[in-house]
Amino acid sequence: MAKRDYYEVLGVARNASADEIKKAYRKKALEFHPDKNPGNKEAEEKFKEAAEAYDVLSDEQKRQRYDQFGHAGVGGASQGGFEGEGMTLDDIFAQFGHLFGGHFSSFRGFGGFGGSQQRKTVQRGSDLRVKVKLTLKEVAAGVEKKIKVKKYVPCTKCHGSGAEDSNAITTCPTCKGNGYVTQVKNTLLGQMQMQSTCSACGGSGQTITKKCPECNGEGIVTGDDIITIQIPAGVAEGMQFAVRGKGNAARRGGVNGDLLVVIEEEKHPELIRDENDLIYNLLLTVPQAILGDSIEVPTIDGKVKVKIEPGTQPGKVLRLRNKGLPSVNSYGTGDLLININVYIPEKITAAEKEKIKEMEPSESFRPNQSVKERIFNKFRDLLG
Repeated sequence: MAKRDYYEVLGVARNASADEIKKAYRKKALEFHPDKNPGNKEAEEKFKEAAEAYDVLSDEQKRQRYDQFGHAGVGGASQGGFEGEGMTLDDIFAQFGHLFGGHFSSFRGFGGFGGSQQRKTVQRGSDLRVKVKLTLKEVAAGVEKKIKVKKYVPCTKCHGSGAEDSNAITTCPTCKGNGYVTQVKNTLLGQMQMQSTCSACGGSGQTITKKCPECNGEGIVTGDDIITIQIPAGVAEGMQFAVRGKGNAARRGGVNGDLLVVIEEEKHPELIRDENDLIYNLLLTVPQAILGDSIEVPTIDGKVKVKIEPGTQPGKVLRLRNKGLPSVNSYGTGDLLININVYIPEKITAAEKEKIKEMEPSESFRPNQSVKERIFNKFRDLLG
């Protein structure tokens, strides 16, 4: 199922300011929050959808990539895009809780939907960045790449808990397992409850009495991971994608970070990329330009023959429709532009020189007025 436009999800214009985007997200999140809509799967999906939209539109670089390339530019291509689950509830609570003051799931300051369950702070692993180099053929068709990444992975001995065994994990005595502490303060408006992350356990609600000897209580160790990435057709140099959950593992069983994939293009030996178009510089001999010919030219899919008409002039451009690169947003395919040049030899033999002198007086070898005007107008256009 195709993803909805992120601006549509939040109900903002494409030129909306950062403050407008934040306010719109806060409104949507409050409307569809799971605590307000218990058991409502549709509301939960809309809650996740709004968070995913805000995650992109609130980040200047992600928003720029999204505006240019759509969902594929931020790892959300519905067809042939990067693998990876969408944002989980834990991701959302960990990343965006600060927007609501105190704990994200507490509505005491926003309408009092009593009975909401407080959520513990969730650790998040750091993101990783890798570069993937592609040929033009891979860019044209899309490709699956397997890459080996050295990163933090969950400790296999303690399964990411950081404890030697299950008996070494106890409830935090400071917060009683809640992950937060509550203080009551007197203000001009009366008593107010203030919640903050428990400093004793870092918000996890648990303490470790005996650390795992393999990871020293961290729950993570350095290891290698083979990650399969589906790269959609039409990507470009410098484009960056996020593969969710494939970054560093978090301490003690938190949420994994993301893997940021940066695209690099290998230069083609004959073709030059210009956005979705490809350019090939064809060099003709003087006889070929005068008499015409049938010449093979390279494309992404192999050689094709093109007909050179007699009297072809230098600077003429032949266009082969749909022989370029596809748009990453499925907006069509570019063309192959064949730029005609004519090779003039620097040195010729005495016999060749005499033959050329014999042809020189002919009217066919002298530019007429229309040709002169065409050349003049072309240079005038180039000079603006």
